[in-house]
Amino acid sequence: MPGGEDMRASATLRSRVHHALEGGNAAGPLGAAIETGLIGLIIANVIAAALESVPEIDAVYGQLFDGFELLSVAVFTLEFLLRLWAVPEDIRFRAKGPVMGRFRYALQPLMLIDVLAIAPFYIGLFLPIADLRFLRIFRLLRLLKIARYSPALSTLWHVISSESRALFGTLVLLLCVMLFSAQIMYLVEGHVQPEKFGTLPDAMWWSITTLTTVGYGDSFPITALGKFVAGITMILGVGMIALPVGIVATGFVNEIHRRDFVVTFSMLSNVPLFEGFDHDTIGEIMNTLRSRIFSADTRVTAAGEPAQSMFFVVSGQLEEENDEIARMLGPGHHFGESALFDGHPHSASVVARSHSRLLELTAEDFKTLLKKHPKLRERIADIVRESTTP
Repeated sequence: MPGGEDMRASATLRSRVHHALEGGNAAGPLGAAIETGLIGLIIANVIAAALESVPEIDAVYGQLFDGFELLSVAVFTLEFLLRLWAVPEDIRFRAKGPVMGRFRYALQPLMLIDVLAIAPFYIGLFLPIADLRFLRIFRLLRLLKIARYSPALSTLWHVISSESRALFGTLVLLLCVMLFSAQIMYLVEGHVQPEKFGTLPDAMWWSITTLTTVGYGDSFPITALGKFVAGITMILGVGMIALPVGIVATGFVNEIHRRDFVVTFSMLSNVPLFEGFDHDTIGEIMNTLRSRIFSADTRVTAAGEPAQSMFFVVSGQLEEENDEIARMLGPGHHFGESALFDGHPHSASVVARSHSRLLELTAEDFKTLLKKHPKLRERIADIVRESTTP
């Protein structure tokens, strides 16, 4: 039916748009070009905003800056709308429905940053009474959009959010130590140096600079007892600074593992081999997989060799070839299951044509899963029959 074909074509286009916008370099040349272009545009906007604040430069190139602003807003607005349109392809929001899924996605921090990046232009456009000079300052918020393309910044944001309670506890502990040390120093040094420690706020200033290891040197103890208190405060300050660093470092490791889990789960849940499997079963399969990285032109399997594993492609491009055919494999494809199922050597060689990440399922885990899940055995049996049918 024409209507069904149009819907399928739209879904395919939406999937390609989502993959290009969210995948970045891993999405191939188009995704890499879009990501590089947007990063360059963001940096150019920050430079333009800075140069525009110089009256001499703005007087000469003001119209050029205005044209560049229109172009930038058009590109950023189109990017925002395309991301919103393609979000049903994201498994995290698909279950919410097309409307609620998009609404939940629009409230994500990175999407809110996208709104802030273009909001000053539209506010100045529809509210002419607004102070344009004031609104132009907010264009510097576009620099925050780089967080979308920087794994480190994105991970840092998630770590701070997930570890907010622990970090808040550390802040409370730091404030308690600061107050106690300030109170003691006020009692010890206040009558000796009233101009520096004569009030509790003065002593708190000294305590803050000491605990944070800044040590401006504008105030310091001169009595033996005051120096002893200062020494203890310095030692506590080192510990207080190290505590949040340890929390953030641990959070980074956990966030990396969590991100790998989301990517792997999303990929496996979309593989036809596991269609209809519940989350617990897919999670069990994930626990048996091992991540493998292959550089370009590296052989993964060789025809005639005994089958030791099957593989799922997470990213990259590979080529499968034998005496009869050759085909390209990309994210979502899998290979090696037929040889494992029959116990025969590999019938084709697979070579990584680009830097590729694969998930490996060993023969032992493969057999265990087939015994535990008859549905998986039936599907692989069907795949083997189709591959051997002339």
